[in-house]
Amino acid sequence: MSSVLPKAARRGLADEAADLVRAAILSGHFPPGSALREVELAERLEVSRGSVREGLAQLEKEGLVRGGWHRNTVVIEVTAEDVQEVYSLRAALDRLAATTARRNATAQHLAELDRLVAEMAAESAGAADAGRLVALDLAFHDQIYAAAGNGRLITAWQAIRSQLHLFQLRRVDAGYGHYRARVVDEHRELAVLLRSGDRRTLDRRAAEHVDSARRSLLADLAT
Repeated sequence: MSSVLPKAARRGLADEAADLVRAAILSGHFPPGSALREVELAERLEVSRGSVREGLAQLEKEGLVRGGWHRNTVVIEVTAEDVQEVYSLRAALDRLAATTARRNATAQHLAELDRLVAEMAAESAGAADAGRLVALDLAFHDQIYAAAGNGRLITAWQAIRSQLHLFQLRRVDAGYGHYRARVVDEHRELAVLLRSGDRRTLDRRAAEHVDSARRSLLADLAT
């Protein structure tokens, strides 16, 4: 019987273009509202316009950019409406991920969470790099989702992760001192609660962790 399955897709230039533009957005090279022009990006990345177009389409699915017919693709602005929607969704996902991870996490998962908290503490104690702290923050939550072991839950997390990364960078940029003072203790507490067996407290603290970030960012946008 002849196979009707398609050939496995190989990672190509469009994926590389998406990775490079995403990194440039998250590093602040392309701040919110910046226009992303296919011709210029193709020249700078030394790839075809088609690869750039596919890469930008991927970033649009991630919610990092917005485009339209006969309009430039632009990096999303951080609006109060977007923050409310994304963080409300994140709160629901994080609570489910944390309470599921509490049941399913292996010793290896928990050790990795501890390692990430220790790395946050070391970073925060020195001449902390805000972007590095945010990256460690998200890596910690990646590990909780991995520990939960629910493929569809991970997919839902990945769908909003890039937007959250951008939003968290905006939050840190506006109030770095507040973020730096809380980031280590909040994540250490979550790591402890994942071992404690106290599901209700874990559920509540996971929600409060997200709500703190949401309120901090909304306060900045209001001013």
